Amino acid sequence: MHRLLSLLFPLSTLLSLTLTLSAQKAPNYTKRLSGIDKELQQVLKDQQMAGFSVAVVQGDKVIYSKGFGYRDLENKKPVTSNTLFGIGSCTKSFTCGMIGQLEKEGLLKLDNPARSYLPSLTFKHDYLNTGVTVRDMMCHRTGLARFDFSWYIFNSVNRDSLLDRVKYMEPNEALRSKWQYNNFMFLAQGMIAEKLTGKTWEQNIKERFFDPLGMERANTSITALAADADASFPYKTDIDGNIEKTEFYNISGMGPAGSINASANDMAKWLSLWIMGGKYKGNELLPSGFVSQAITSQSVIAGGFPVKEVPDVQFSNYGFGWMLHSYRGHYLVEHGGNIDGFSAMSAFYPTDSIGIVILTNQDGSLATRTIRNLLSDRLLGLSHVAWDEKAKTAISEEHAAIRKAMSAVDSVQVKDTKPSHALAAYSGWYSNPAYGEMNIVAYNDSLFITVGNDRGWLKHYHYDVFTMKNIAKDGSVTDGGALQLIFNTSANGKIEAFTVQLDEPSGLTTFAKSEKAVKLKTGELDKYLGEYLLEGVTIKIYTKGEVLWITVPGQPDYETVSVGDNVFNLTAAKGYSVKFDLGAENKATAVTFVQPNGNFKAMRSAKAK
Repeated sequence: MHRLLSLLFPLSTLLSLTLTLSAQKAPNYTKRLSGIDKELQQVLKDQQMAGFSVAVVQGDKVIYSKGFGYRDLENKKPVTSNTLFGIGSCTKSFTCGMIGQLEKEGLLKLDNPARSYLPSLTFKHDYLNTGVTVRDMMCHRTGLARFDFSWYIFNSVNRDSLLDRVKYMEPNEALRSKWQYNNFMFLAQGMIAEKLTGKTWEQNIKERFFDPLGMERANTSITALAADADASFPYKTDIDGNIEKTEFYNISGMGPAGSINASANDMAKWLSLWIMGGKYKGNELLPSGFVSQAITSQSVIAGGFPVKEVPDVQFSNYGFGWMLHSYRGHYLVEHGGNIDGFSAMSAFYPTDSIGIVILTNQDGSLATRTIRNLLSDRLLGLSHVAWDEKAKTAISEEHAAIRKAMSAVDSVQVKDTKPSHALAAYSGWYSNPAYGEMNIVAYNDSLFITVGNDRGWLKHYHYDVFTMKNIAKDGSVTDGGALQLIFNTSANGKIEAFTVQLDEPSGLTTFAKSEKAVKLKTGELDKYLGEYLLEGVTIKIYTKGEVLWITVPGQPDYETVSVGDNVFNLTAAKGYSVKFDLGAENKATAVTFVQPNGNFKAMRSAKAK
């Protein structure tokens, strides 16, 4: 009996202690933010930004909301907490949230194959077609690398067209073996929702989240953003600290991965919903069970072993549309966002019931993390860390590295060389099914390239290698990321493709040249018809309709397409073609079979003359 009482005593003491702690008042977060404006103004100055907007929430209440700098730098129009910004990949938590709702409604299961809901999603290998689940796509573990150049450079508003590229993407990791960020898989989630609901992703986002949360300023349209009376213009900062306005970029095709535009006050409501376990004003918008899954580890990004410089920032994992970290002993749920001219950060500490949103009109900005950390340290009562100084140092080092690279002598370039062909031979359409098309034209003494709405100049580097330089709308030429196009010649001596380093993990990406078909009428084909002898084998050339066909004994007949200059490509055999030699009477005297393994010439049969 006494032993039992002795065991119960510490339990009752623990219970009393727990009740006492729970009865204590929550920290005065508003007081902890006293004087923060001065620090944030300093970040604006130090990181050479046009402007940004911040909101902080405690539970379901906004305790701090303010704009800094300018949404329109040229006209000195200030940022407010209602100013619209592009939030980029912060959109992903909305798309995942929609999937969570559909699961609650019984329309899907996270662990079912994704193709059971979206048959048009096709992977390159069957094991992915049958194996990739909705959950795999939500936490970036399909085995596919980013392939971001595919949707970003070869932009399209057509989602079906973008999704069709997936089947040409070679995975570089085994399914579920590694976390690899992939925007296409979030496009697919949005398209699953469209198929299951019969509504567009945009309609679903508005009806399921914007309207019930009162996110009155938020939208999913770049056109609506650009037309809004209190919208920010997009800016970028060069290595000399000059702030330049850039263009709004329409990524509506990839919308489910990143096309939401919102204000800080809008995003504060979104964070409150998550902090409150999926409820807003007492109504459940997100299933509580889904919220728990979404903000717990589904994939390991990196081990996050503590480093000497920041010993209390540990682990890095991914949930559903959220990144998870231990920030100085506190559980952090966050996601950044970047799209042309805008950077964003949405973050919350579920066990501390506080959330932070930062929206900027600076391209690829470090300020979002700087500001998040400064606010976090204040709110959580942590010791001061010079995050702004650390960011300034990182930016300075990056700019120094860029300057060094720009001024370095290129020891690889071979001087005084020239292309192997006349520039006109490089002209044509080049395509890769996982990416898209590029058009190259020769004009005067230069080659120019067009990709979507963008133009570039191909500066000769050496031999058949050209470096791409961007041409701005005002006609000025910029570096263009130093992309190098390496042209390849086929067995027939023609330019057949170029390779370029994009973001395909296996290395160089090949863009094959598409020769334009030349339409010839039946009468124009007569000069090629007849029998030709190749090492004792008789080859017959004949027409069917207005198409030239080739018969080789023991093989199927080959259909051809004219590409000009008496050359015909075999439609069923890439890299194979025939070239006719014409005699004095403008009639073929011989035909050469051009193949990867060599060229083989057949003379017209004497009886066919």
